[in-house]
Amino acid sequence: MYAKIIARVFFLVAPLITPFAHAALDVQEWRTANGARVYFVANHDLPMLDVSVSFEAGSARDSAATAGLSGMTHGLMRLGAGGMNEQQIAERLADVGAVLAQSQDADRAGFALRTLSSPAERETALTVLRAVLSRPHFDVAVLKREQARAIAGLQDAETQPEFLAARAFNTRVFGAHPYGVNETVETLAGLTVPQLTAFHQQYYRAVNLTVVLMGDIDRKTAEAVVHALSQDLPPGEAAAKLLVVPPRTTAEQVVIPHHATQSHLVIGLPGMSRDDPDYFPLLVGNYILGGGGFDSRLMHEIRDQRGLAYSVHSYFMPLRQRGEFQIGLQTRRDATDEALDVVRQTVQRYLDSGPTAAELAQAQANLIGSFPLRLDSNKKIVEHLAMLGFYGLPLSWLDDYPQRVAAVSLADIRRAFQGRVVPGQMVTVIVGGQRGGTK
Repeated sequence: MYAKIIARVFFLVAPLITPFAHAALDVQEWRTANGARVYFVANHDLPMLDVSVSFEAGSARDSAATAGLSGMTHGLMRLGAGGMNEQQIAERLADVGAVLAQSQDADRAGFALRTLSSPAERETALTVLRAVLSRPHFDVAVLKREQARAIAGLQDAETQPEFLAARAFNTRVFGAHPYGVNETVETLAGLTVPQLTAFHQQYYRAVNLTVVLMGDIDRKTAEAVVHALSQDLPPGEAAAKLLVVPPRTTAEQVVIPHHATQSHLVIGLPGMSRDDPDYFPLLVGNYILGGGGFDSRLMHEIRDQRGLAYSVHSYFMPLRQRGEFQIGLQTRRDATDEALDVVRQTVQRYLDSGPTAAELAQAQANLIGSFPLRLDSNKKIVEHLAMLGFYGLPLSWLDDYPQRVAAVSLADIRRAFQGRVVPGQMVTVIVGGQRGGTK
């Protein structure tokens, strides 16, 4: 299914702390003549190479009339390219033990290649990746097949309460902004090969490209790899900047009837961007409110004290523009009102008083102390560097992370949350509730 993929967990993109800090990595950064941003880390411990490529080609580049176009383009790129059909692409990668993965969210679309670093295997895998990026076929028969799959997947998803809640929430929170665009059966069915070709030509350009390489090669080889991957990409200007997400001015509640035995509740509003000056106060503060699992206030109030839900979460999703802040849980249908009231009361108390000193110390210790596990492999390091490159964040951001988390104060959290999490602007979506409402 080529539905818009939006991550529903808060991805803590941050650095390793001392003794396995970014400073221990020799990260080399440069831009190619055609505008691609490159990060390279040589690592000769294993005869492997990881390559990540990311483009400004996320689902926010769709219009309401062509919703699903970005995902369909991205999906079909590896289903026929450079004179190879999808089976031949798969076989050539398998023959050299390489793995090619894909990912997409609202901002970016990317490919991740893992291959042996020996020249013969490496060049075979990179030749396939180069063809996928620069010379996709967009065959009509393949498009029709994938349209049918995507439509069937969407129709099935539309019977699921969690999907209905997420989609209604996304639409209400972002309104007409591109982050709020959702594909439909009609928009998926209307996609054409010329549209896919045009989308590829517009967004899969070198100037929109971030490349990260880490593994058993040297700088000269890395430069040759990047040149080969980017030289045949469509020429042109960088993608236009996304519109700013407008602030909400009123609260809204939506109830969608459903036969599910539990009510699905989603509450939130636009939150923060990747470069938000309050990124760290919001990160630490959210851990305390609902991002810290059993350590969080929401879990304590909803599960521990009242048994209203098995789990409850909150997260910020930082994007190019302000992504969502969301609180979510599932509860018994007859407990819908009580659970919603407890969530709102807990949030209001948090806004009024902020966290305690003990809560802050625990959150800081957990966020800093647990982070080495997030960068304990080449693959994870590559993912983090890809994020930094794509969003234009400085490499020093990695080294500064422990200090910036540790520097967050109680006053910082209270100020940041009061400015971002405004109850009078929040959207509440209930799927399966017992009360009336709008759909």
